Amino acid sequence: MHDLYINRELSLLEFHKRVLAQAQDSHVPLLERLRFLCISCTNLDEFFEIRVAGLKQRMEIGAPAQGPDKVPAEDVFRELRVGAVSMVKQQYQLLNDELLPQLADAGVRFIHSKDWSEEQHAWLEDYFDEQVVPILTPLTFDPSRPFPRVLNKSLNFIVRLHGKDAFGRRRHRGMVQAPRSLPRVIQLPNSISKPGEHSFVFLSSIIRVHVARLFPGLEVDGCYQFRVTRNSNLYVDDEEVSDLVRALEGQLEASRYGAAVRIEIGHECPDDLREFLLNHFELGDDDTYMVDGPVNLNRLATVCDLDDRPELLYAPFTQGLPEELCSSENIFTILDKKNVLLHHPYQSFAPVIDFIGTAAADPDVLAIKQTLYRTGPASPVVDHLVTAARSGKEVTVVIELMARFDEAANISLANRLHEAGAHVVYGLVGFKTHAKMTLVVRRKEDKLVRYVHLGTGNYHHATTSVYTDYGYLSSSSRLGEDVHKLFLQLTSLTEASNMSRMLASPFSLFDALLAKIQRETSNAKDGKPARVIAKVNSLNEPQLIDALYEASQAGVQVDLILRGICSLRPGVKGLSENIHVRSVVGRFLEHSRVYYFLNDGKEEFYCSSADLMYRNMFRRNESCFEIRQKRMKDQIRRDLELFLADNCQAWELKGDGSYKRLSPGKGDRVCAQESFLENLASPKLIQD
Repeated sequence: MHDLYINRELSLLEFHKRVLAQAQDSHVPLLERLRFLCISCTNLDEFFEIRVAGLKQRMEIGAPAQGPDKVPAEDVFRELRVGAVSMVKQQYQLLNDELLPQLADAGVRFIHSKDWSEEQHAWLEDYFDEQVVPILTPLTFDPSRPFPRVLNKSLNFIVRLHGKDAFGRRRHRGMVQAPRSLPRVIQLPNSISKPGEHSFVFLSSIIRVHVARLFPGLEVDGCYQFRVTRNSNLYVDDEEVSDLVRALEGQLEASRYGAAVRIEIGHECPDDLREFLLNHFELGDDDTYMVDGPVNLNRLATVCDLDDRPELLYAPFTQGLPEELCSSENIFTILDKKNVLLHHPYQSFAPVIDFIGTAAADPDVLAIKQTLYRTGPASPVVDHLVTAARSGKEVTVVIELMARFDEAANISLANRLHEAGAHVVYGLVGFKTHAKMTLVVRRKEDKLVRYVHLGTGNYHHATTSVYTDYGYLSSSSRLGEDVHKLFLQLTSLTEASNMSRMLASPFSLFDALLAKIQRETSNAKDGKPARVIAKVNSLNEPQLIDALYEASQAGVQVDLILRGICSLRPGVKGLSENIHVRSVVGRFLEHSRVYYFLNDGKEEFYCSSADLMYRNMFRRNESCFEIRQKRMKDQIRRDLELFLADNCQAWELKGDGSYKRLSPGKGDRVCAQESFLENLASPKLIQD
């Protein structure tokens, strides 16, 4: 089994390394490099909270090896440990040896406490007294005062103490917890910074310098930062849960103090205090990461949007619009004439918001149905749905409460829609609703017309500026009927059958994809040209992988554009010589899902919310829609070929699971994302 499949966790860690490589790339603007460093740290946090946490649980209970590769959990953990230690070391070397010095040269300085001027010392002392001390709660502990609970990923300090407290009891250790309400990076005022410079100080430095003032009467002999990462998996029993919202709220609270899976400690912390922390959190040396810098690098992201330093950032651009939307006509009038394909973020998400907003205000619109997985705060989409519900329209919203790390936000969203009078349906426990669909029912003369929006990404207006996705707007009656059936499946839990333009998980998508791959295999065996292209986030479904192996052996050309996890081994003699896998990592997060089949010259194109993962095929409600218009098929084909020609931001997967970054060499330079910016957007300053 090891020879056929790449382990999922190891493959995911490889993706996180590719993100870090963007921070290490000197061709990327300086503040964007810092942003990529922060993203790599956030990714690693989630990796430990979810993937490593689950791995450790399997190790503890002696569970059998999971996944198609069947690698024992202990072996996976050992390999992950080596890779994660190397990655963390690279993160801090990059920060200390390259980014901070280069930012200082560019006038963005993070000032070490030893370099504070007298004026800065005075200002920071006042800041500590006025903004920090009122919020902090310094603690000491003994058998009658146990070690305090430590919140997941919070910034904390272990303090070595000497002397007796006010009650005559000897104290050896104390602790300071930094509330999340405090910013981790503080910008100094211009009056105490060098002219033209932005000067910043880490909160950890401020607390460390002034910590003795929190323990008056005791001698402080060291203050060391640490951060604990906890298991953040949520467990809701499919059979026992009777109130999903209440069960989920309880799990969210518990997850803040789940089992510890990793501890990060300042590298200067002495061994005895390190051992004390490890013993308390029941962690070992393999769970410990000693860091040379702030333990929460992702908080540096607040510095990455300095308005007056555009030369340190990617050039802004104005999102474009398809030609058919460049008119003053009502969106429904436009869709009565032709369908619209949008390619975000190069083309604006505004038409989608306008589609929903116009529906909310249009007196001829009778009903709006929508799925919501992630929306973000202050969502204009949600505002329009609330307006529609309050105006008396039939509004049905299927909200997935189990959207990882957005659970609390989605509970709040559901409550708001309930209060507005919308029908709110929660995703089925055990079968997440991951489909991206909107259905508008509108009266046109003497008949009802269905208008739809289908997408590969979420209705999150903020991420549409950094995630690449396709969106499709249509008034096709057959497509509208299919979407109607899918909403019935979600609300009444009846299978959507006999669809003509769509496929869906968990019922029809897997079988259809498998059959289409097998059809390409048969065509190749018959001497016909055969090809499969898939652009998705991840691939680990073993039956689909096996089908692709068979296709390769029959002579099918298989090109996979996979951003993250890939359990398939490409280029293996006798197994997968005709399979090529690449990952594109650049300015924008590749998020669109596209399936292409040559089909003996009668090409088929599908866009989907689903990755080629077991969970997407069998444990989620997913939507997949066919693109039939020639001009749109031509566009998507060109897009795919451009990704396959990319030699600037592409990484090639080798059969051993490692990735090699491609480079232009002496040939032509091809960068897919830059080409889309040039052809679909306006690479100029965004207008207010």
